[in-house]
Amino acid sequence: MLKKMSMSVLTAVCLIAFSFPAQSSAQAKTYTVQEGDSFYTIAKQIGVSADQLQAMNDRANSEEVYPGEVLKLPVVPSASEKDLLNRLVEAEAKGESYAGKVAVATVVLNRVESDRFPDSIYNVIHDGYQFSPVLNGSINEPASQESKDAVEEAVNYQGYDRDSIFFYNPDKAESSYLSSQEETTVIGNHVFLK
Repeated sequence: MLKKMSMSVLTAVCLIAFSFPAQSSAQAKTYTVQEGDSFYTIAKQIGVSADQLQAMNDRANSEEVYPGEVLKLPVVPSASEKDLLNRLVEAEAKGESYAGKVAVATVVLNRVESDRFPDSIYNVIHDGYQFSPVLNGSINEPASQESKDAVEEAVNYQGYDRDSIFFYNPDKAESSYLSSQEETTVIGNHVFLK
């Protein structure tokens, strides 16, 4: 029985060690193209569309990849990261339109991708005083179905956005730093910036 159990453990370790890197963590940000890879095969391995992977890499009109080329990967959140993001969107964008909720989730995903912020959804959301729902505890409330749908759309929308990494409600907050950033769009009460 010990020998059988050891083989099961060994098999599990091998599966983890040789799985595609982006499947096990939302922290994987790049992939180095191997011989025989295509946008389609890479996208299939990480569970996104080839179109999305091309958009992430500004290659919408090119289907070719080359060995050694480094591609940016979309964030593929785990179930717990998605739940946390759902709750943040609910708390941050309560009363905002569906598009506003998608945009708030997109800001978090863009921050994970950015070198200016931490490399995981959890660490972006808990990065100092960035999000008031973390500070006031409203992030602990359950998310509505609309917020969950908005997060799902934001995950699938990566690469097609305007690179927003900040947002704020100018009626509720003032910031000389944010007012000096480039505005990407305004949705409802939120101004989005990069």
